[in-house]
Amino acid sequence: MSKMLRIGIIGSGGIAGAHVDAYHQLDNLEIAAVADIVPGKAAQFIASHGLSGARPFDDHRRLLELELDAVSICTPNAAHYQTAVDALRAGKHVMLEKPMSVTLEEALDMVQVAEETGFMLNIGYQPRYDPNTEVIRSLVQSGQLGKVYYAETGGGRRRGMPSGTFIRQELAGAGAVVDIGTYSLDLALNALGFPKPLTVSAYSSRHFGSSPLYHPQSSSFDVEDFGVAMVRFEDDLVLNFKISWAMHMDTLGATMFLGTDAGLKITPAGSGPWSGVFDGSVGSIQLYHDIQGHHTHSDIPLVQHKLNLFHEKVRDFVRAVREGAPAPIPGSQIVRSQAILDGFLRSTKLKREVEITLP
Repeated sequence: MSKMLRIGIIGSGGIAGAHVDAYHQLDNLEIAAVADIVPGKAAQFIASHGLSGARPFDDHRRLLELELDAVSICTPNAAHYQTAVDALRAGKHVMLEKPMSVTLEEALDMVQVAEETGFMLNIGYQPRYDPNTEVIRSLVQSGQLGKVYYAETGGGRRRGMPSGTFIRQELAGAGAVVDIGTYSLDLALNALGFPKPLTVSAYSSRHFGSSPLYHPQSSSFDVEDFGVAMVRFEDDLVLNFKISWAMHMDTLGATMFLGTDAGLKITPAGSGPWSGVFDGSVGSIQLYHDIQGHHTHSDIPLVQHKLNLFHEKVRDFVRAVREGAPAPIPGSQIVRSQAILDGFLRSTKLKREVEITLP
């Protein structure tokens, strides 16, 4: 029988409940402590989720003094950096919710600390666990498309603006781009093999979030609800990245990869005002190509599954902790996504193209 793992939860908002549900599906594991900066909130979370025996803390540093194997970090985005670094230096493996951090500098430092300490920094992108995501990556990496010179990713909810910590710059760092856009960006970069970004030229707006007609907390809304960027990479590749929380449109289009020999088109699953982005599962995959001089396209059969993608990402993290294996989705890989998000924010502020510098 495997040893009992002791897990801590840092941050007790809605996403923390999803982590608890996923951990409850696993054997020989206990949630030993919960920390939240709001006094009394950790204790309330423990009571509401039936975590008998778990200790509440108002300071995550006190939680990290316990004998724990790992922590899930479920804080607002702006707190990701310090809590992750503190946890790694305290000798805990880290499951960190997306986005990895607010700035590229923070992301690079987090990766360096993980390497120095030897503890795992895993970033939680549950769409990676849709088996169709691997189908997409395999198709792009196989060479069937030839040289991929253009990719397009993102999407938009017709109405899907959150509230609370998501809409405040000081806590979230940014809006739709880091909330749901980061999933679309990960889909594209993972398929492309994480090419090195060189420049970003971006635009953002918040016409809907700042209007009381569309958002009840408009007076507090100071992040973008729409964003678009052109990203240049090494090897003469460009990416059109776009995302929206709200718009007068049903979708901003599918994810596409254009190659010299074929093209690939992917649509997300789901319908309705909150759908249209890759924060869930793949809906269809189509390969556009020529056969004996005729233009044609083929539907790629989807891998049918009944996986709870969120549970799968937590299960894989726990497996890696038990086996002493590398992080399933390591921070060192996600640095390039973070570089693009960082470039996006700098470009929208300066209203011009910016360069990306990576070590």
